[in-house]
Amino acid sequence: MAVIAHLSDPHLTTGPLGAAPATALYRALGRVRTLDPPPDRVVITGDLVEHGTPEEYRALHEVIGRFPLPLHLVAGNHDNPEKLLAEFGNTRFLGGTTHYTADTLVVLDSAAGYLGAEQLAWLDRTLATTGPAFVCLHHPPIPVGIPFLDRQRLTDGEQLAAVVERHDVTAVLAGHVHRHVTAAFAGTILVTAPSTHLQSGLAMTGTVPDYLPEPTSFLLHLDGTTHTVPVSHAAGTVACY
Repeated sequence: MAVIAHLSDPHLTTGPLGAAPATALYRALGRVRTLDPPPDRVVITGDLVEHGTPEEYRALHEVIGRFPLPLHLVAGNHDNPEKLLAEFGNTRFLGGTTHYTADTLVVLDSAAGYLGAEQLAWLDRTLATTGPAFVCLHHPPIPVGIPFLDRQRLTDGEQLAAVVERHDVTAVLAGHVHRHVTAAFAGTILVTAPSTHLQSGLAMTGTVPDYLPEPTSFLLHLDGTTHTVPVSHAAGTVACY
């Protein structure tokens, strides 16, 4: 079984506000570099940048360009799939489209808030010919208990569940929530990763969550087990790349 490092929601931008999220992503990837053994693959589940501009994707490329492990990008609602493809299409970070496969990862594009019939049909065909797979997308397909974010969940989550439950899916990996959440989903599990930059408050009463500089982390998925790996406010070493 592949070992997957799961990061999410770096929200890179440019200008005076660009340093903090870029540094946070670089530090998180540096923490990934210290894992022994290293993960087989790294995935960042969406909201790669804040505004979806070409300048932001160039900034992202500068941060990840020298990262030595296999690294795969997922489109989120803050992303612009066309501009993402213009910068990363047919590179080692992305397929020729924004839904693609990379070994045990099956990456979907939920930038519009839904997958749509064509992408779901592609997923069904793809999972039929793969072994155990991690399905990766940005939006959680089910409620997570934070009403503001639940109103922004994947609108065709039931249709995704119908596809997933027909196949051998190790886990569905998502972002968007800026928190680590684990839930049962379609005969497997759904796991959302924290943000590498800011975390969302646990606003369960219907209020808009604050986005807080809480300690950052990422997830490590292996053999049916998920570990949380601290990044900031931790004694863990960080490697350069």
